[in-house]
Amino acid sequence: MGRPLGGNNRKRTPQEKEAIVLEYLNGKAGYRAVAASNEVHPSLFLTWIRKYRENGIEGLISKSGKSPKPKAGKYDRHPSETEKLKKELLRKQVEIERLKKGYQVKGGGGQKEFVTTFDANTES
Repeated sequence: MGRPLGGNNRKRTPQEKEAIVLEYLNGKAGYRAVAASNEVHPSLFLTWIRKYRENGIEGLISKSGKSPKPKAGKYDRHPSETEKLKKELLRKQVEIERLKKGYQVKGGGGQKEFVTTFDANTES
């Protein structure tokens, strides 16, 4: 009894949700009957009822959608050219500092090891 595949969920305004919840709260029918007559899944309808009892119509306002600012700590999947160049410059600076201290990195991942490039008999 679900909706057809490929369709969008119905977006309801808080006023529409309130009218459906009040229909149940006024005792006209059970929550399953009210949910079925309004084509709402019973578990979602119970959530609306709980939110309405806790916060009134304010609780029925949808909080989904795009946030005004990006989430902190998320990686940018498409860095700009400037960001790419800054990252490459930082890598080069780290490599230069390692070479100044006489170390090279052999291997990668968990197999990394730092190998000295200076001879034991050579003064640095």
